Amino acid sequence: MFSKLFGKKEKDTSHKPDAPEIMGLYLGGSFEIDALKLKLLQPKLKIDGAASQHLIQAVGKVVLDTGGTMFRFYTDDDAFLQIVTDGGETENHITDVKLWYFWETLTVGSESQWQSLLNNGISQPAYEIDGDLYERVWEAVGDVSPPVAMTETTFEQDGDVTTTDQFIMLYERAIDEDEIEAVLVSGEEKIVGNNHDRCLVTSTGFNLTPADITING
Repeated sequence: MFSKLFGKKEKDTSHKPDAPEIMGLYLGGSFEIDALKLKLLQPKLKIDGAASQHLIQAVGKVVLDTGGTMFRFYTDDDAFLQIVTDGGETENHITDVKLWYFWETLTVGSESQWQSLLNNGISQPAYEIDGDLYERVWEAVGDVSPPVAMTETTFEQDGDVTTTDQFIMLYERAIDEDEIEAVLVSGEEKIVGNNHDRCLVTSTGFNLTPADITING
């Protein structure tokens, strides 16, 4: 999905919309996660060797059906900082902040595989990674809790702007009394030429607060 993140092409800003910004985070900028918090959390997480300092190499934005907005700042450490707002797009409207690391990306090779993921694979009562079970967070009324559909617009450093349809489900497990580890399972679909480019992306992450983040510019 983000094969061009490390491209060396000169950015063409003509006729390109500006990448989203929030909290002083912007495309090409950098930020730092509280090093002590990382040190204390990492032994309990699937993430191994998470960096404290991050360079922002792409920015994604999703307008949510609930009326909120999701911002994603993709970094040079195979991670993305996700910020969710409700009722506006300023710091005062932030409801959730997480740092995610990509765990696994698998290509979906056929229409039948894709339909199976949408119907049964992405949303399950519990999701297992390395022997640990994560409980589904988003439950629907009735026996079926389908993945949540959304469309992300992604702005890259070379000026490319792309859209990806995503079908996602969130899972969590407690790692101590006050902290959780989250898993995000996402079926992602993009039209390339006349073909569907599809993959299943699994990411693991943890909660942050704006106070845990230092903007370096």
